[in-house]
Amino acid sequence: MTPSLRHSAGRILPLAWPVLVGQLAVLAFGTVDTVLVARASATDLAALAIGGAAYITVFIGLMGVVLAIGPIAGQLFGAKQLRDAGRQLHQAGWLALALSVVGCAVMLFPQPFLALSRASPEVGEKVRGYLAALAFALPPALLFTAFRGFNTSVSRPKIVMAVQLGGLAMKVPLSAWLVFGGLGLQPLGAVGCGIATAIVMWGQLAIAWWVIHRDPFYAPFGLHDGGIARPDRESQKALVRLGVPMGLSVLIEVTGFTFMAFFIARMGTTAVAGHQLAANLIAMLFMVPLSLGNATATLVAQRIGAADMPDARRLGWHGLQIALLVAALLGSGVYLAREGVLGLYTSDAAIIAAALPLLAWVAVFHIADAGQALTSFVLRAHRVTTVPLLIYAFAIWGVGLAGGYVLAFDTFGSTPPALLGARGFWAAATAGLAVAALGLGAFLQWVLRQRAADAAA
Repeated sequence: MTPSLRHSAGRILPLAWPVLVGQLAVLAFGTVDTVLVARASATDLAALAIGGAAYITVFIGLMGVVLAIGPIAGQLFGAKQLRDAGRQLHQAGWLALALSVVGCAVMLFPQPFLALSRASPEVGEKVRGYLAALAFALPPALLFTAFRGFNTSVSRPKIVMAVQLGGLAMKVPLSAWLVFGGLGLQPLGAVGCGIATAIVMWGQLAIAWWVIHRDPFYAPFGLHDGGIARPDRESQKALVRLGVPMGLSVLIEVTGFTFMAFFIARMGTTAVAGHQLAANLIAMLFMVPLSLGNATATLVAQRIGAADMPDARRLGWHGLQIALLVAALLGSGVYLAREGVLGLYTSDAAIIAAALPLLAWVAVFHIADAGQALTSFVLRAHRVTTVPLLIYAFAIWGVGLAGGYVLAFDTFGSTPPALLGARGFWAAATAGLAVAALGLGAFLQWVLRQRAADAAA
């Protein structure tokens, strides 16, 4: 590691590790649910896979819009315009509430997701109950996203981490009680997981509200002045202009993966249960490049706001190098220990056998995922989001999802392809992520050259 790269790592990692711990706590919500429900029944696990894919599709897409607060507030913070940065938190809150109306409506009427997965009536009933509970979790989850995005943009991720860890401490016993029953309560299975999540999300939001109005750190941002700023047309337009392409990009990325669960569900309960374990594991690995991307983008946005473009460029490239190195190490380690790792989830031999072949792709998948994630975060810090959206649409939906459908179901009816079933989806998804990473990397290079040329002119 060169001295310059080591210096950048020393700036990125202190911001990245609290984000990593916090995001692992959030992911642990799903991991806890998966482990608990896997011990309840295969039907509940299938419902959790389908319902979880539907919720993630809705939440992540809307979350991406709300997180437009990050680059906007980050650049204002770097320019020392603290009260303007603080006003962005209120504006992002209004946007989160508006988006919640749309998201809740989708989850309360989940028939399109059930049709895609061709779920059995028994599984479909459990999916409806699970998503109805999560509809109550969506508004506080999106409002907390605004809190998280603001704190990350002003280099204060530890408070978010603390609240998320507190939420996990509430989630574990609550989910266990609601899934398996006890103390006069009948077992609720997957539906119990949704109810537990809703309770915890409202608790996290209450703590975030208290912190903002009590912690003196937020006073210079004008957040102790009392009252909530009304929606501002220009601020909302700026958030939407940046956030909608961000949200659509994230939605494409997520649906390219979650729709795999819907299609794989057509292959039976065991197949989708195996996919659920592999998907949860790869999602856990993704938290590392996600945290590095958040930290890198925060520093890049702040340096742009401070008009220090050479440092912004250097941080962006160094963040990418660090993420690829860490991803190679983690992906290889999980592949080598794959049998033991899957044994931590379940002792069901059939589900393990369904998941095991999917992990053959984990190392390459994770490296490609890390590359595209870091590059997209850096582009967002530069407030460039439209072209990345087009790259994602082609790579993730075109190469990944459509290609996986062909490999999985042999829609052309010709000679059977080399990879069928769930493995076909994972092979194509890996190729799609690689295309996205290469395309975004080339575009980032072009953007930086244009910015340098503009500065020299």
